[in-house]
Amino acid sequence: MLKIIDAEYVGNYELLITFNDGSRKLADLKPYLTGEVFSELLDHDKFIQYGLTGYTIEWANGADLAPEFLYDIGKAA
Repeated sequence: MLKIIDAEYVGNYELLITFNDGSRKLADLKPYLTGEVFSELLDHDKFIQYGLTGYTIEWANGADLAPEFLYDIGKAA
């Protein structure tokens, strides 16, 4: 099972994500911040309020994204 073990905000709605398989990917999330829950994360102060759950990233407003999705959209870092 793919899990996120670290996530660092690097700027401009991009996160440097480390996965439990040892890979690191840079994920640009800005194009995906749409809809009722995710659009409020366009507020920079809200976007940076995230943490790691047991396997993925979750924001203070309850939004989260599957680690597989983040892996797929991320670019090798």
